[in-house]
Amino acid sequence: MTTPDSEATPSTTSAPLASFLGGWARAQARHAAAPGPASVVSEEGDAPVLPSAASADGTGAGLSDQEIIEDHVIESADPRDFADDAGPQYEDEDFDEDASDPVGADNTAATAPVSPPDANEQTGFLDAEDPAPLPDPKPTAVAPSPAEASSDTNGANDAAAAANPEEDLPPLESFTDRFADRELTWLDFNQRVLEQAEDQDLQLLERAWFTAIFSSNLDEFYMVRVAGLMRRIKAGITPVRASGLDAHQVVAAITERTKELMTRQAALFQEDIRPKLAEHNIEILTWDQLEPEQAEKITRYFRHQIFPVLTPLAVDPSHPFPYISGLSLNLAVLLRNPRSGKEHFARVKVPQSLPRLITVPGRELNPKNKQAGTAFIPIEIVIAQHLDHLFPGMDILEHHLFRVTRNENLEVEEDDAENLLTAMEKELERRRFGASVRLEVEDTISSFVRRYLVRALNLHDDDVFELPAPLDLTSLNELHDLDIPELKYPRFVPVTAAGLAPQESSTPGDIFAAMREHDVLLHHPYDSFSTSVQEFVSQAAADPKVLAIKQTLYRTSGDSPIVDALIEAAEAGKQVVAIVEIKARFDEENNISWARKLERAGVHVVYGMVGLKTHCKLLLVVRQESDGLRRYCHVGTGNYHPKTARGYEDLGLLTCDRDVAQDLTALFNQLSGYAPRARFRRLLVAPRTVRDGLIERIEREIANKRAGKPAWIRIKVNSIIDEACIDALYRASRAGVDVDIVVRGICGLRAGVPGLSENIRVRSILGRYLEHSRIYAFCNDGETDLFIGSADLMHRNLDRRVEALVRITDPVMIGQLEWLVTHAASDAVSSWWLEPDGTWTRHTHDAEGNRLEDIQTTLMTWARSRLRGGH
Repeated sequence: MTTPDSEATPSTTSAPLASFLGGWARAQARHAAAPGPASVVSEEGDAPVLPSAASADGTGAGLSDQEIIEDHVIESADPRDFADDAGPQYEDEDFDEDASDPVGADNTAATAPVSPPDANEQTGFLDAEDPAPLPDPKPTAVAPSPAEASSDTNGANDAAAAANPEEDLPPLESFTDRFADRELTWLDFNQRVLEQAEDQDLQLLERAWFTAIFSSNLDEFYMVRVAGLMRRIKAGITPVRASGLDAHQVVAAITERTKELMTRQAALFQEDIRPKLAEHNIEILTWDQLEPEQAEKITRYFRHQIFPVLTPLAVDPSHPFPYISGLSLNLAVLLRNPRSGKEHFARVKVPQSLPRLITVPGRELNPKNKQAGTAFIPIEIVIAQHLDHLFPGMDILEHHLFRVTRNENLEVEEDDAENLLTAMEKELERRRFGASVRLEVEDTISSFVRRYLVRALNLHDDDVFELPAPLDLTSLNELHDLDIPELKYPRFVPVTAAGLAPQESSTPGDIFAAMREHDVLLHHPYDSFSTSVQEFVSQAAADPKVLAIKQTLYRTSGDSPIVDALIEAAEAGKQVVAIVEIKARFDEENNISWARKLERAGVHVVYGMVGLKTHCKLLLVVRQESDGLRRYCHVGTGNYHPKTARGYEDLGLLTCDRDVAQDLTALFNQLSGYAPRARFRRLLVAPRTVRDGLIERIEREIANKRAGKPAWIRIKVNSIIDEACIDALYRASRAGVDVDIVVRGICGLRAGVPGLSENIRVRSILGRYLEHSRIYAFCNDGETDLFIGSADLMHRNLDRRVEALVRITDPVMIGQLEWLVTHAASDAVSSWWLEPDGTWTRHTHDAEGNRLEDIQTTLMTWARSRLRGGH
């Protein structure tokens, strides 16, 4: 595997890629010399900006990586990019899958678009005017004369048949299995995460990290999706879904697949990762493996740090079975009173306020000699060893670790809530008491204790997952935090985006001046978030010429510099509006907290919209200039979250374009007030125009293909499950249109099925960074029509959220983004391929055994190589 610090070699830069890079460099030179707005390129998904010192094939020949890195640290690095945190969050930024929505909203057999109830009355979105118009088509060819048209009837018939190949195919509706089940295809995604953990070519602590991600993903899946299905089953609401399965069948399939995957994960950890960690002197010990002196010190640690926190809970006629909080670790203890001979059950909760892995005394990680390693012992083993301190005078017969997953899906009746914020706060209090949906137990558990827990938690035997200790492998995140660089991905520091970086200086440039000169295309994490978006907000807050700032905030951190900048702007007398989505799954409490903070500072906070979640990523700054007011805009694909911006791959557009500014002004007016007749020029906005606008463009490609014109479709998304969009893509494939799709997670579409999707190619890329950007590109008879934005092809995004896609108009940016999707879907890049039978196969090597290109590594290499070339 090519690392970010290794020089590009022929193995990482294929011949077609080298050819592209040479052409790209020439295109950049032409673009820089041309009048009008210049484009700014991100190092990742866009066509790379190559430095003048780089070779034509983009390898950066003549510069060593050390020279590039040193130059970067001196000239372009920003201290904010070195912020220490728990590492990038890889799991999906939004696991809100709305399993609680009415049946039929997410994955029903109907393929017609579904509108949210009363959305038109509540928001005005559904009666907004026209979507972003289709670009003007090229002039059509002159029609032949009647004589020419009738000269060869047979030839015309043959041409017509060729232009409409789908006429000889069976009806689309006859493919009854054309939609994969959205829950089962999500498990396919998590299996790909597990396969990352199994990859022997990855650094060891990164493999442990992917193991932890697999567990945390599965936890959220059960808390939301499986919990919703189980609630529907109890309510007797089990209609057949678009996949042809009902809720009973789906839950049964989920249970079977999950048990297989969790068993596979446990074996991976016990038989592979744990022994390899031990080879590097990173050990997770049992009590019997401790030296006497170490055991004595840990006993003292227990008495002083753990014992005072513990609360043993007995279960008897006067003490009912206690409430077990979701995802907590617990010890089920079977006791016997030596006097009476009676047996008793007790529960001991493992305190979540203490580290799960306790460092063994004398085995601390030595900063000067990291090869000496370190050792840990799980806290539950320490507690179990000292149960006699909790139950003095009792005989400890047996003890077993267990863990419960509960339904944590929020249900807020928004139409009946006078204050959405208050309703959400009350619902958060009720979340803790959701029904149990899964029980994980150690495989050493006795049948008696197992039956007792199943009955007490109101579960069924099928809901029990027996696994070897340790349970809850999300604890491996603690190992990933160890400062052992040789066992992790080589360090990469984002660079300041091309077009924003002042040469030979570490001082941030004037964002407003740069945006007035040209649009800027950002690609995080290759482009620094802190020196682009974050700096944009900071400069806007401090600039006395700025009159107003309007921003959507779906997820961010309470200590975010974005929040601090908005507060600073409000305190300086600027008009500041923050559209805060307090219904962001599992971030509700955090969002409420910092939203209150914004309100106290004088920011106008709008708490989302009744019936819709505000998921679009928009920022609008209004500035007074010598020639009048000017509006500066950012439209992105990811959240305004500085920490996740270092781990999520996302795109953003910085622009002063009048059409985009008008669109954002209209959309913010809709979000904060009433603007039912808003008209958008370059935006597609859900819930009204995203689905229709995309399908309209798919149909245009079909028409162009039938007319003998060039036609193709290229899409990069997180998820695709919307049946109407999938059927449109099937129609395109049947018409002969080539369709490339790069999808990270859920994929309800089937690829390569004869007569259905032979021209559809689906790839999935997982890696160091969470692929998170959305790109929609259409050939448009050679005049590429391309959008980026926040919307995936899912019912929730298209029907129940406010989403925005912005059309990219700069030719160079279009070329960059088109290349990104095309190359990511190519056979040259390491990825998973969706097979016609619905399975995914991983392709890491070519036919000759050479390792395929890691596209994220390539993009990091380009980012570094650009530093000496300027912008």
